[in-house]
Amino acid sequence: MSLKFNLIAAACENMGIGYNNNLPWRLKTEMEYFTRMTTATQDPTKKNVVLMGRKTWDCIPHKYKPLANRINFVLSRNIMNLKLYKDTFHFKSLDEALAKLQDDLFKSQYEKIWVIGGSNIYKLTMDSKHFYRLYLTEIKKVYECDTFFPKIDNSLQEIKDPTVPNEEQEENGVKFQYKVYQNPQFDK
Repeated sequence: MSLKFNLIAAACENMGIGYNNNLPWRLKTEMEYFTRMTTATQDPTKKNVVLMGRKTWDCIPHKYKPLANRINFVLSRNIMNLKLYKDTFHFKSLDEALAKLQDDLFKSQYEKIWVIGGSNIYKLTMDSKHFYRLYLTEIKKVYECDTFFPKIDNSLQEIKDPTVPNEEQEENGVKFQYKVYQNPQFDK
């Protein structure tokens, strides 16, 4: 089985994904979608890996650390002490994380790999041969942002995923839609 990076993000019309180390919007149903997608597994004995950068880790409220029922991978060149957190690992590079993901003993513990941000980690994994799919929530509004999703390659193909609602959503007057894009170069 080859490794597959599934990226999951929400971006507004200007491709902003964050402001002051926080989400620029509060959409409860979108957050529930994120949790469901990154947590759900076919095999109840396994968990999914959520791969993130240090800034994304720092943005998670303390009471939600680590992200429950998931194996948390944090990439940072900085020294981090994550020993207090169950199912949480620190890696200095994507190559270190890949080595762990390919370890025979560890492979039996996880089902999917979800990349959850931030901007640099999205770019790094989209440039990887392991980039498989992008699950992008397109928020149909402009927000003030200081962090942006990387440029999306035009070769990505929009696909349907039976676990993703097709219809436009609305919450608190904000419209948004879940989209899934697949990398046609994956495994070539």
